[in-house]
Amino acid sequence: MIPALIDLNVGNPDWLVFAGSGAGTLFVGVSLWLTMRGFRGDLTLKQAFVLTTASWTVLVIFAAIPLAIAPGVSLSYVDAFFEAMSGLTTTGSTVIVGLDSAPPGVLAWRAILQWLGGVGIIVMAIAVLPMLQVGGMQIFRMESSDTSEKILPRAQQIVGSIVLLYAALTFACAVSYWAFGMAPAHAIAHAMTTVATGGFSTSDNSLGNWISPGVHYTGIVFMLLSSLPFVLYLQAFPLRWSVITRDAQVRGFFLLVAIVVGALLAYQGLGGIDSGESAFRSAAFNGISVLTGTGYVTTDYNAWGPFAIAILFFAMFIGGCAGSTSCGIKIFRFQVIEAVARTHVLRMIHPHGVFTPRYNKRPVPMSVSASVMSFFFLFMVIFAGTAILLSLFGLDSITAWSAAGTALANVGPGLGETIGPSGSFATLPDEAKITLSAAMLLGRLELFTVLVLFLPSFWRS
Repeated sequence: MIPALIDLNVGNPDWLVFAGSGAGTLFVGVSLWLTMRGFRGDLTLKQAFVLTTASWTVLVIFAAIPLAIAPGVSLSYVDAFFEAMSGLTTTGSTVIVGLDSAPPGVLAWRAILQWLGGVGIIVMAIAVLPMLQVGGMQIFRMESSDTSEKILPRAQQIVGSIVLLYAALTFACAVSYWAFGMAPAHAIAHAMTTVATGGFSTSDNSLGNWISPGVHYTGIVFMLLSSLPFVLYLQAFPLRWSVITRDAQVRGFFLLVAIVVGALLAYQGLGGIDSGESAFRSAAFNGISVLTGTGYVTTDYNAWGPFAIAILFFAMFIGGCAGSTSCGIKIFRFQVIEAVARTHVLRMIHPHGVFTPRYNKRPVPMSVSASVMSFFFLFMVIFAGTAILLSLFGLDSITAWSAAGTALANVGPGLGETIGPSGSFATLPDEAKITLSAAMLLGRLELFTVLVLFLPSFWRS
């Protein structure tokens, strides 16, 4: 209804589309609620798996309706589904060309989808994934229980506090964008997609449309803040900021940021591409944007050369911290794998020694290390399989591999001329868009949450 009011205010006829879609969605939602009202039962593990995947899929199906019938953008339902999936999974890939002249309601709807998807993934990472023991996320179960016992009495209150914190970050980001020269509507839309680390913009040139250094540095600061575990913010409140700096994930994340930005900055200087503050800002903004999975761009980094492309290609897979809005494999999984590998080497050197892999100074259970390594292996298999499948649909190798990576890691723009920083996914065939939509869902829901539903044994009693 918010996009409907925005369009109605400017006299755009698309308000009827959003109002009708909203009314239809409300009818279905209220009907489901009335059907189940009064039911008091605990979810089983099997039901939790089904509910998580089904909820995200059904939300996308309904979210795509106004995009499919809005005359202002003229999308097929496949395109609309791709755009809605990209929004709710905070991927940021788009099939809409001409964003600068797109109806304000459509731009608002895209920002709302990413904002809701960002807070949804935080809540899921805290309340659902540890319970499902997906990809090593169970390692955060004790952190969540510590928070609920020491900070707030109930998990519901933790979620409520995180939503308030998420909204406060969004407000601060919007005010900062506005202060540095963005119009209020653009500032609000970009704040929503920055804090969600989603990357949907109101311009085809992304944040490169604004030449103000303040706008770019605002994006850098809030992309970094949104890539840290939100539970740590609660633990640090009001004056225990050492909780954040002591966390292994946070330290590893900022070390990686320094390496990526430093490498891009040095490469620009040595190659004569850029220098000084402009080079630093460009390296920091685009490097952090890709690393965190936000997907904003201020320049066409394809023109920087093969080394920069290689750095950004591998950075897109890593992502930020678990429990944040960022995407990718996540820092903690690389740290767990490193700890297990180091322990294995020590056991080879000292066969009679007793060595235990540790994460955040705590022993890593075998179930966690096995789950993390299984996730990593499966991620690479699905990435390769998706790229090969896209090649079958006629995509060239650079487009196929970068599209598979950017979808599975939920980053947004890819590499190459077609889907690079200055390109769009609009020219891809429908089969490729459907494949990439599935990859986005897999990546956002941590692979196993979806794939377990395809096991026959899962459905047996």
